[in-house]
Amino acid sequence: MEEQPRFKFAVDRGGTFTDIYVEETRDGVTKGEVHKLLSVDPANYKDAPTEGIRRILEEKTGIPHQRGEPVDTSRIDWIRMGTTVATNALLERQGEKFAFVVTKGMRDVLKIGNQSRPDIFDLRVKRADVLYSTAVEFDERVAIIRDGESAKGLRVEVLKEPDLATLEQDLIRIRDELGIRSLAVALLHSYIYREHEEAVEKLARSLGFTHVSLSSRLTPMSKLTPRGYTACVDAYLTPKITDYLTGFSQGFQNNLKDVSVEFMQSDGGLCSIDTFTGYRGLLSGPAGGVIGFSRTAYKESEDGKPPRSVIGFDMGGTSTDVSRYAGHLELVFESETSGVTIQAPQLDINTVAAGGGSRLFFRSGLFVVGPESVGAHPGPACYRKGGELAVTDANLLLGRIVPSMFPKIFGPDANEPLDVEATKVAFDKLTKEVNAFEMLQQETRKGYVARHFTPEQVAIGFVQVANETMCRPIRSLTEAKGFDVRTHVLSCFGGAGGQHACSVARSLGIDTVLVHKYCGVLSAYGIGIADTVVEVQESRLVDYDNTNALQDALGSLERLEQQATKNLESQGVSYVSTRAEKFLNLRYDGTDYGLMVQEPEDGDFKGRFIADYQREHGFTIPNRRVIIDQTRVRLIAVASTGSGSKFKQGGQHKPTGPVSKSQTYFEDVGFTDVDIYNMPLSPGMIISRPSIVIDSTAGVTIVIEPNCTATVTEDLDLEIHVENRTNASPDKESEDFVDPVKLSLLGHRFMGIAEQMGRTLQRTAISTNIKERLDFSCALFDQTGGLVANAPHVPVHLGSMQDAVRYQIRKLKDSWLEGEVIMTNHPIAGGSHLPDVTIITPVYESGKPTFFVASRGHEADIGGLTPGSMPPFSVNLDEEGMAVESFKLVENDLFREKELRSMLEEAGSRQVKDVISDIRAQVAANNKGIALMEDLMSSEGAARVQKYMKQIQNTAAVSVQDMLRRISIDRGLKPKDSLFAEDFMDNGLKIKLKLTIDRDIGTAEFDFAGTSAEVYGNLNAPRSVVTSAVIYTLRSLVDTDIPLNQGCLDPVSILLPKGSMLSPSENAGVVGGNVLVSQRVTDVVLMAFGAAAASQGCMNNFTMGDKNIGYYETIAGGSGAGPDWDGASGVHTHMTNTRITDPEILEQRYPVLLRKFLLRKGSGGVGLHPGGEGVEREIEVTSPLTVSILSERRVHRPWGLNGGGAGACGENYIVRKDGREIFFGGKNTAVLQPGDAIRICTPGGGAFGAPP
Repeated sequence: MEEQPRFKFAVDRGGTFTDIYVEETRDGVTKGEVHKLLSVDPANYKDAPTEGIRRILEEKTGIPHQRGEPVDTSRIDWIRMGTTVATNALLERQGEKFAFVVTKGMRDVLKIGNQSRPDIFDLRVKRADVLYSTAVEFDERVAIIRDGESAKGLRVEVLKEPDLATLEQDLIRIRDELGIRSLAVALLHSYIYREHEEAVEKLARSLGFTHVSLSSRLTPMSKLTPRGYTACVDAYLTPKITDYLTGFSQGFQNNLKDVSVEFMQSDGGLCSIDTFTGYRGLLSGPAGGVIGFSRTAYKESEDGKPPRSVIGFDMGGTSTDVSRYAGHLELVFESETSGVTIQAPQLDINTVAAGGGSRLFFRSGLFVVGPESVGAHPGPACYRKGGELAVTDANLLLGRIVPSMFPKIFGPDANEPLDVEATKVAFDKLTKEVNAFEMLQQETRKGYVARHFTPEQVAIGFVQVANETMCRPIRSLTEAKGFDVRTHVLSCFGGAGGQHACSVARSLGIDTVLVHKYCGVLSAYGIGIADTVVEVQESRLVDYDNTNALQDALGSLERLEQQATKNLESQGVSYVSTRAEKFLNLRYDGTDYGLMVQEPEDGDFKGRFIADYQREHGFTIPNRRVIIDQTRVRLIAVASTGSGSKFKQGGQHKPTGPVSKSQTYFEDVGFTDVDIYNMPLSPGMIISRPSIVIDSTAGVTIVIEPNCTATVTEDLDLEIHVENRTNASPDKESEDFVDPVKLSLLGHRFMGIAEQMGRTLQRTAISTNIKERLDFSCALFDQTGGLVANAPHVPVHLGSMQDAVRYQIRKLKDSWLEGEVIMTNHPIAGGSHLPDVTIITPVYESGKPTFFVASRGHEADIGGLTPGSMPPFSVNLDEEGMAVESFKLVENDLFREKELRSMLEEAGSRQVKDVISDIRAQVAANNKGIALMEDLMSSEGAARVQKYMKQIQNTAAVSVQDMLRRISIDRGLKPKDSLFAEDFMDNGLKIKLKLTIDRDIGTAEFDFAGTSAEVYGNLNAPRSVVTSAVIYTLRSLVDTDIPLNQGCLDPVSILLPKGSMLSPSENAGVVGGNVLVSQRVTDVVLMAFGAAAASQGCMNNFTMGDKNIGYYETIAGGSGAGPDWDGASGVHTHMTNTRITDPEILEQRYPVLLRKFLLRKGSGGVGLHPGGEGVEREIEVTSPLTVSILSERRVHRPWGLNGGGAGACGENYIVRKDGREIFFGGKNTAVLQPGDAIRICTPGGGAFGAPP
C-alpha cells in the first residue's frame, strides 16, 4: 500500500511575492521544490501563504482542496513562516490605535527622541511620527540610590507612590472617548523596578483593555527612550499580528491545532505561533535569508581548511540587505526601523536603498541610483505601466535579463513580455541629456574634453554606481570592524542579486561567489532549517570585580536557563536536543558601548571582553571598572526534522548544456555572445565563458561575467571564481578627460572613506560627547587642503575644518614631515571653539603631500572657567581652556602624550585621561582613512584620484551655481541684484548681510559689512564658523543630494569686516560664537534667500559638574517653517545635530533627577505653516553641582516670514528646593544645592505665511 505523502512548508511572505519551500516525503523519498505567488491578489485569494499551501496540496495529492474552505492538515507535519505583516503595518502606519503611559514629566520623550534630525541638510526636518494616538502621564517616580549598588545590581527608592486613582480616570477617558483598547507602558527605571508598570497593567486589564505592552517585560534594559519605542511598537503591531494569525489559522482545519506552526523572529530563531509578537518579527523574512546562507555557505573547503567568513548579499526590488557570518550569528540589541528605535535582539542586517527598482538620475554631472524606488507599481519603464528608468531597465538594455525567458505578466491583460522598446526610448532620452551636459562642459570649462556616450555606456555606468552603493555597507560590516573583506565568500541570493554578484565581488576584491540552488527563495529555505529559540534576560548593572555580584550574575544565568526551558516547553514544539548560549553584556564604566560576551570555555568573561574590545576598538581602558549590564540566555532547540538537516533534491540530473544564446554588454568589452542555461545544472559542470543562468521558477537570473568561472557543486549550487585585477596598473587617461561614471564611483568611495573614519572614531572614543552624542566630524581633503568629502556629522564643522587644514599647510610648509600628525583648536587656525580639537594627518608620495585626512571632536573638558569648558562669561581664550595653534602630536613616530598632558593640566582640564584617549581615537580614525585611501590609490593611481577629487568639487560648484540662478529667477531679481537681511543677538549685537547674486555667471557675494564690532565677551565667531554657516546653507538650498565639499564655496565670496564679531582678534572669546552666533548667521542667510523662517537660533548649551565630573549637552528647540512645510518640534536645527543623553543614562551617571522633558505647547510661531515647538527640560541635582547655561533667543523672538508669526523666546530658571523660581537669564552660572533644579525652556521656530 502506498504511503501517504507528508509535507513540510517553509514560507516567506514578502511585500511582492510569497516564496514557499515545500519538502515532500513519499515512500521514503524526500524531494524539495519551490513555489512563488503574489503576496496580494484579492481578486483570487484572501491570504497568499494559505493559498500557496492549498495549491501545493491539491497538485501533489490530486485531491481537490476547494478555495475558501479550511485546508486539510492531515498530511502536514509543520508550517514555518516569515512574514512582512508587522513590517508593512509599521511602514504604512496601519497598526492598532493605542495610548502611551509614561512617568509624569516625560510625556513627549518619544516625540523628541534623541533630538537629532535624520538628514542634516533637509530644512523640512522629516521625522517619523510617533505611533501612539495619545500619551498619558502617570504620577509616580522612582530614583536610583547613589552608591546603592548591591550584588543584584542598582537599587532604587520610590520617591512618589503611584497615583492609580488619577490614572484610572485617564484610562476610562481614553477608553470611552477615543475607543482605545491597547496600551504601551514605559516608566523611568522600570528595567530595575517593575512594580509600577505591573500595577498599570493590572488596572488596565480590570478596565477592559485587551492588550498591554510593558517595557520592563519586553526588554528589561536601560534607556527609557528605546525601551519606550519598543513597547509602543509591540502595542501597535501585536494586536494586528494576532488578528492576522487568527485569520491564518482559520484557513485550516481545526485552526491548525494539530500542526506545529512556528514563525521566524528577527533574531534568526523560530517561535510558536502563540508567542509571536510584532516587535520581534520586523526582520522576519531577512532573518530567514541569514539563516539560509549561514547554514549553506559557511563550510569547510575540500582540502580541510577552516570555513571562510561569508557576506550575505540579498538584493531585491527596492533594497539590498547585507550581513556577515563567521561561525556565529551577529546580533544587535538596538536598531532603527522606519524611524523607530527598537530595543530587541535582531540579526545585524544592513539595508541600503539600492535594488532592481531603484530609480536612475543624472544630476549635475553625476550618475545617481536611488534612494527613490519605482516600486511594484508602476515599476520600471519596461513593466508597461509608464514607470521611470530603474536598475532593472539598465540590466534589460544590457542583455542581463533575457525577455523571452522572463514571465509574461505585463500589460493590461497581464500576458505580455517586458517592454524592451520602452526601456530603449527612455535610455535614448537620458543619453541625450548626458551628452548635452558633456558638450556644455566642453564649451564652458577650459580644457574639458567631452565624452560621447551610447545608451549602453550610460546603462553600464548606472549598474556600476548601483554596485558601489551596495559595496559601501559591505565595507562597513567588514573593514570598519577590522575584518579584511577580501577573505570572505559572497553568498548571493534574492531576485536581483545574481545580476550583480560578480561585479560586486570584483569591486570588493572577493574571489568566490556562492549562489545556492534555492537562491531565489533562500529566505524561505532558511526558515525551514532554522532552530526554535527562546531568549530571556535580566538587568544587573553591577561591578564585574565585585565577587558577590559576579557570583550572583553567574547564578542568574542558571536561573535564566531554567526559565527559558520552561518557556520552550510551554510552546509545545518538538525538538531532539537543546543548547544554551549564555551571555554577559559588559561595558567599561562611564561608557555606553557594551559588548555581548558569550561564555568562553575558560569562564573568563572579562578576559574575553577585553580581547574583543581590543579587536573592535583598537585599545582597552586600563584601570577602568567593567560593568555587567545584563545577563542573557539564548536557548536553542534543535528540531527532530528539518532543523540542521540537508534537504534532498529529488530526481536524477542529466548533463545539461546551454538552451540558447544571446548577447550581453560587459564593461570594457561591449556586447559579447553568451550562453544561456536553465537551472538545475549537472553536478561537476564547469562554465568558463560569459553566460547567463536562469531559474524561471524562482525568478532568478545569474550573470557569469568575463574572467569568471562557475562550477556546479554536488549540492547543485553555483560556485563562481572571480578573477580580480588587483595587479593591473591603473588605466591611463588624459588630464582633461573626465568620465562621469568614474566620477560618480569615486564620489561614493570618497564619502565611504569619510564615513568609515567616523565609525572608527565613534568606536574608539570613550567620552559621551563623541561616542554617544556624536559631536564629531571626519573629512578627506585634497593636496591643497580643499574639502573633498565630509561625512554628514556636525554642520558647524563642515567648512571650518578646511580652514584648519589650509592654515597648517601655510604655516608649516616644508617643515611638516611625513608621518607627523598635527593637533590644533585655535580660532585663528581654522578652529571653531576650543573644545573642538582637530587632528590632521597628511599622506606623502614622492616627498609631497598627496592628500590630508582630519577629524574634529568635541573634547569633554579642555580647561577654562567652568566644567565642560563652555563658560558663559569668558572674555578671552585664556578663560576658555587650552588653545593650540599648531602642535606636532605625533613626531618621529612617537605620540607626545607627556607634552599633551602638560598642556591640558596647565589649562585646568578636569578630565585629562579621557581627553587624551579621545585624541588617540582621532589619530586612529585618521589612520583608517589613510589606509583606505592608499588602497584606493593603489587601484586607481594617485594622479587619477587627485584629478577626480578636483572634479567632484567642480560638480558641487555647478550644483550651487544652478541653485543661485534658480533663486535669482524665483525672487524676480535683476541679472545682478542684491538681497538684504539683518538680525540681532540678545545683547543688541547686529549681524547684517548684503547678498549679491550674479545670475549670468552663477556667483554670490556674502558681504557682512555693518555687522557689530568684536564684543567684550564670547559672542565672537571666527571666520571658519561663518564659512561653515554659509556652506551649510548653500548645501541645504540645493534640492538634490550632492557631495558637500569645497566646490560648494567656489562660486561664492565671503566679505567680513576686520575687527567685527565675525572677524575678531586673535585672543577674543569665541565659545558662544561657535554655538550661538553660528545659528544666527544661518538664520540671517536663510532670511536673505527667503527660504525659511527663523529656527530656535540657539544650541542651549548646558554644562554641570564639580571637581570630579563634567557633563555637557545641547538641547533641542523648534525649527522654522518654510513655503511648503511646518516647522518640526523638539529637534536640533541647522549648525548642530548632536544627540541628547537618555534620561535613565543621565540619572545613572550623574547625581541628578530629570524632572521634565516636554514640548513647550504654543511656543511655535502661528501661521499658514506654523513653527516648531521648543522643549522644557528641568534637571534637579542631588548633590552640589555647578551649572551653567549659554543660550540665545531669550530676548529677540525667532522671526516668521511672509506674514508668519514669531516663535516664543526661550527662558531659563533656577527652581529652589522650597519651590521659589528665580529667573536665570540667557547666560549664567550658579552652584546648586541638593533639591535645587534648573529649568531650560528652549525657543520655538518662526512660522511661514500669514494665518489662514
